[in-house]
Amino acid sequence: MAISTKQELELIRESVKALCTKFPEAYWRETDEKNAYPEEFIQALTKEGWLSVLIPEEYGGAGLGMVEACAILEEINRSGGNSGAGHAQMYTMGAVLRHGSEEQKRRYLPKVASGELRLQAFGITEPTAGSDTTSIETTAELKGDRYIVNGQKIWTSRAEYSDLMLLLARTTPKDQVNKKTDGLSLFLLDMKDQQHNITIRPIDTMINHATTEVFFENVEIPVENLIGVEGKGFRYVLSGMNAERILIASESVGDGYYFVDKSVQYANERVVFNRPIGQNQGVQFPIAQSYMEIEAARLMRDKAAELFDAGENCAAEANMAKYLASEAAWKAANAAMSTYGGYGFATEYNIERKFREARLFIVAPITNNLVVSYVGQHVLGLPRSF
Repeated sequence: MAISTKQELELIRESVKALCTKFPEAYWRETDEKNAYPEEFIQALTKEGWLSVLIPEEYGGAGLGMVEACAILEEINRSGGNSGAGHAQMYTMGAVLRHGSEEQKRRYLPKVASGELRLQAFGITEPTAGSDTTSIETTAELKGDRYIVNGQKIWTSRAEYSDLMLLLARTTPKDQVNKKTDGLSLFLLDMKDQQHNITIRPIDTMINHATTEVFFENVEIPVENLIGVEGKGFRYVLSGMNAERILIASESVGDGYYFVDKSVQYANERVVFNRPIGQNQGVQFPIAQSYMEIEAARLMRDKAAELFDAGENCAAEANMAKYLASEAAWKAANAAMSTYGGYGFATEYNIERKFREARLFIVAPITNNLVVSYVGQHVLGLPRSF
């Protein structure tokens, strides 16, 4: 893996900023109003290679690291965009790269890197299981040279716009495993090949996130699309969650800077009672406090990303980065709404859209309550709280 110098990292940031200028906030406002997928933006990201930075060069990617990936997503969100439309393609790579076979890597990764195939869908969560992944009930039964999948997933974002899905399913019944984390297997599902056996229902939500529930009826997956060893899929998913949380933290850091940037600009320009509103401590202090908290969250994100790239255990740092960044971004969002006052609710100012988007990461892809529980138990050594 290549390691970027400070100058190279800044060049990446500037290049992403330049790309984002072609997709101003009016573009994102329109996609939000139409509840549309930002297809043109994703195509541009793919063409310039930003979504394939974590794929090694031998498979057609840039062969860069988490530090660079974080910079990309941060700058997209800081520009007023929403990198959630493409972020999964970055963190789903981990399971394939770490646990997939060489044949799987060579068959899929070059096509994902080029944009010929999209791997955006991550099928894990189920209606009755929620955050308790070990309780999922979607089954994958081996019959001959194929697994037959039946069940349902929910909150599966971008399923309508993905060619492949990383799917976690139960291959051994819960009452036949020694540990509740056993018996789950991870697959690469060709959604186009099995489209007649898959039903996708969009979920109408408060933000434009292309999220769905997905139903599987006798879906066939060839045995060669099993990732790693049967029954060990849960640990493969866990190994990719550190990447997911670091990248989500980066989006929140970008959102936080966006709100501060916009708040500072507006507070300097908006004049009420013959003085800029930013001169008032009631306006100035929440913005300054938000900025300090975002800066602190960024440092934890940087630490987590550097540990990840060094191949070291970064679970605690990844979780804390996600928590700190999402909380800081939400505080900055509220500061921005207060700064803009009534205009913050007007769609043309874009604050209300980003306000809604920033709230997501308090509860997803893992609720912050579970992050606190993780730190209490696994970092501080306190008794398990649930």
